[in-house]
Amino acid sequence: MTPLGAKIRELREARGISLKDMASALNVSSAYLSALEHGRRGRPTGFLLHRMIAFFNVIWDEAEELQRLAEMSDPKVTIDTGGLVPEATELTNRLAADIGRLDPEDLKFLLNEVVRRSGKSRN
Repeated sequence: MTPLGAKIRELREARGISLKDMASALNVSSAYLSALEHGRRGRPTGFLLHRMIAFFNVIWDEAEELQRLAEMSDPKVTIDTGGLVPEATELTNRLAADIGRLDPEDLKFLLNEVVRRSGKSRN
């Protein structure tokens, strides 16, 4: 599941909206919407994301949060480490090989550590 998929499901369930009803309102298939929620589809187009924001009737901070989550929700990432230090390539390859074996707590720790060390905010 992607960060955006988890948030969409949370908003939909909190409002008691079925997957089928939301898909119909957005003029997409329920299979597509399910795949988006489960992370089997990449991030939606900007147009569809704006329709989702309107569908949920969210404004300002929550709309910005959905946009931020969409940017961080590509389930098939490619990382080019050409020209970087060897440790960057090793880290990338180790993550690719082992990410499925890490538990959620370890993933949160690593994510927060990368964010902290890069000097960037998660927001």
